[in-house]
Amino acid sequence: MKNSLAPFTQRQSDYLSRVGKSWFNVAEGGKRGGKNVLQTFAFCLALEKHPNRIHLIAGFSVAAARLNIMDCDGYGLLNFFEGRCREGVYQNRKCLYIRTIAGSEKIILVSGGGKAGDEKLIKGNSYGMAYITEANECTSVFIKEVFDRTIASQERMIFHDLNPKPEGHWYYKDVLNFHEVRQKADPEYGYNFGHFTVTDNMSISDEKLKKILSTYDTRSVWYQREILGLRKQAEGVIYDMFSPDIHIYPNAEVGTAPTAGRGYVAVDYGTVNPMVYLDIWDSEHAVYIRREYYYASQDSENGGKQKTDQQYGDDFEEFCGTMYPDFTITDPSAASFKTELTRRRYRVKDADNAVLDGIRMVASLFAQKKIYIHESCVNTIREIGSYVWDEKAKQRGEEKPLKVDDHCMDALRYFCKTMIKRWRL
Repeated sequence: MKNSLAPFTQRQSDYLSRVGKSWFNVAEGGKRGGKNVLQTFAFCLALEKHPNRIHLIAGFSVAAARLNIMDCDGYGLLNFFEGRCREGVYQNRKCLYIRTIAGSEKIILVSGGGKAGDEKLIKGNSYGMAYITEANECTSVFIKEVFDRTIASQERMIFHDLNPKPEGHWYYKDVLNFHEVRQKADPEYGYNFGHFTVTDNMSISDEKLKKILSTYDTRSVWYQREILGLRKQAEGVIYDMFSPDIHIYPNAEVGTAPTAGRGYVAVDYGTVNPMVYLDIWDSEHAVYIRREYYYASQDSENGGKQKTDQQYGDDFEEFCGTMYPDFTITDPSAASFKTELTRRRYRVKDADNAVLDGIRMVASLFAQKKIYIHESCVNTIREIGSYVWDEKAKQRGEEKPLKVDDHCMDALRYFCKTMIKRWRL
């Protein structure tokens, strides 16, 4: 059964009205602003009557393209063309076959574009339309290849959606700025840009929206980027929404954590670098970091003495005691230590190591007061205050955390990105 779209705002409707006479359509803005739903709807409408047979959808990865365009929270291609589409293979590539209302069959190839060499996957075809989700997460070579691969289209149409990056990011300099200049010089050029925020999401009531926004610090750079969708440089401390008065709890106040929920241990593996275990309780309403293990061989008190995996395994058993974690979320590169934990009959799960997405998830949980840290976790608390963006990367238009004194932060990110579902944010 098809899902019904919420009404569009005037800003969204104006954007849709311009799509018909535009070859390049870009939707940028804050989280939950309906960009994917809007772009997917426009893409589907255009597909119904497009003269070309082969088209392309892409994202940072194939999984991202499927999630954001094919599924799109239940409003994607699979919903729009329900009963008229089937998944299959074309030229050894995954695709979606769609029967339009005019009776013609369309082929929608699915590709990733975030890794070096992904552009080779889309060569050999000419595409009528192309929709790239989170376009500024893809490589510049892939973006340019898509432009080239649509040149011969009978009705050339390209769609991009994106979350904001720093103003110096290559995507703005190499792509958007050029087309903005051309559009200003020639109103018929065909560049259509729309900026959308959560206020454009009509599926969220005014009452609910006010309640949600009240949980954010409107002064933070994070709020300006993620909610208002502004191209702000994410400078300074990464978790600038963290407040000791809010997020740190003492024994007398909360104790070890609520009894309902599930227990986990998050691990950031180190030999020369520190080894970290975080005892985490997830009540499904909030996340509690109850205890930490932190061993740095280079600390003077440890005399430069490194530990073996077996010794770390012994420490892990002592750390867990009678608590048997539902899962141990481990650094995906720690193959030998995962083997050690498995041998000791602990359930081990590889962490999702998507750095920026993981940082955004942790930041969202902090902003919504869903992470609490016990006052005894001194290293975790210390690292929050020193976890900053890499200034040199910033000058190159990139966002990367400075890889210094970040081991507890990595463990926390591993847990949140791997075990917290997006619908809970």
